Amino acid sequence: MPELPEVEVVRRGLERWVCGRPVKTVEVMHPRAVRRHLTGPDGFAKALAGHRIGPARRRGKYLWLPLDDSPCSVLAHLGMSGQLLVQPEGAPDEKHLRVRIRFADTEGTELRFVDQRTFGGLSLHDRVPGDPDGLPDVIAHIARDPLDPAFDDAAFHTALRRRRTTLKRALLDQSLISGVGNIYADEALWRSRLHYERPTASLTRPQTGELLGHIRDVMNDALAAGGTSFDSLYVNVNGESGYFDRSLDAYGREDEPCRRCGTPIRRRSWMNRSSYFCPRCQRPPRGAPSRLPS
Repeated sequence: MPELPEVEVVRRGLERWVCGRPVKTVEVMHPRAVRRHLTGPDGFAKALAGHRIGPARRRGKYLWLPLDDSPCSVLAHLGMSGQLLVQPEGAPDEKHLRVRIRFADTEGTELRFVDQRTFGGLSLHDRVPGDPDGLPDVIAHIARDPLDPAFDDAAFHTALRRRRTTLKRALLDQSLISGVGNIYADEALWRSRLHYERPTASLTRPQTGELLGHIRDVMNDALAAGGTSFDSLYVNVNGESGYFDRSLDAYGREDEPCRRCGTPIRRRSWMNRSSYFCPRCQRPPRGAPSRLPS
């Protein structure tokens, strides 16, 4: 599933190619693509037509497009395979094209939502009153992400210690910190030399600060590489894949040597996912099942 860097790459593309454009028509090819919109496909199309797209915004893994002269914003969630593509008008339809948005200008391109697995979707929602970015009310509970200038490091440390859980569970809790998914959690923990089962209550303030620094570093590195693409499902608005997967230090590197110490990277099943770590650099807490043999 796309994480913060991948969604930010898409947001930047939308900012460049869609911001300020007036919507002419909306065509919904598959109702699941707008299943979260309460009035269905026809209601979604009618509510969006005639409005001008505002600056693309993002919080964590969610992105949205505020509408000028409207109390609503278009919320987009990419799910496992969603793509927002800017394509020339008249270009052949993609096999899994779900929504087409045409514009009432002369730029000659349209916005398409393509989703093979139909886990993602588009929907219109009321904005949070007074929010300058047009934040949709349905994601108001999502925490700020670590690249947000308003993210509060001290408050995050306090909340982290109070959560009384393990470290990776906390990093994937979108009500605590948003945008961090499985890949970048493993990468940041490897850089921090912290085990994924480390109790959150045991972290000191300097350790939390160092971890946040590594989270920001790995996300910025991924952004510079266009995100992480393991297959053709994640692409930017021009259909191009990112290449940060070539720079991963932990995730997906089972049995390959750790780049610090040479110990083979290990993989463990974790919450229907996998966790990748170096068993020597990231010593597990006492009682964890993944300790090095004595």
